[in-house]
Amino acid sequence: MEKMEAHKKGILHRAFSVFIFNSKGEMLLQQRAYSKYHSGDLWTNACCSHPQTGEDIVNTAQKRLYEEMGFQTELNKIFDFIYRVEFDNGLIEHEFDHVYVGEYNGRIKMNPEEVQDFCFKNLDDIRYSLSIKPQKYTAWFQLAFPKIESWWKRQQQQQVASS
Repeated sequence: MEKMEAHKKGILHRAFSVFIFNSKGEMLLQQRAYSKYHSGDLWTNACCSHPQTGEDIVNTAQKRLYEEMGFQTELNKIFDFIYRVEFDNGLIEHEFDHVYVGEYNGRIKMNPEEVQDFCFKNLDDIRYSLSIKPQKYTAWFQLAFPKIESWWKRQQQQQVASS
């Protein structure tokens, strides 16, 4: 089913979300372009999109990351989750979201048709910002962030335990 039709009907469909960290443990956030068909001007993870039928999700995620943020890096799948959110414009996201992470420290060349700004922030600052201004973030980011934060903490604990 075409993406817009799935969003109009609220049909469960596949999606992916990419979260990027730098070597300091800061998460890359992007501010979606104001002109996006939903959630424009809001802050979110590095990129998200929908694979086409038959497409390999990780390859599609890497391609989309390059299209939006202008860089490539290895991505690893860390979990899936399902969410359903209704937007003011009548669209419904009902998605089976495959979540990937990667690390990147280089130059970012954002696509202004997709992204109007970006920054790296530490997880404590993001958690605080989400608690006082949740309306500045996409619905899926608000749902995924606690899961990402838990994953990140487990990674840090494993590194400490193995050193």
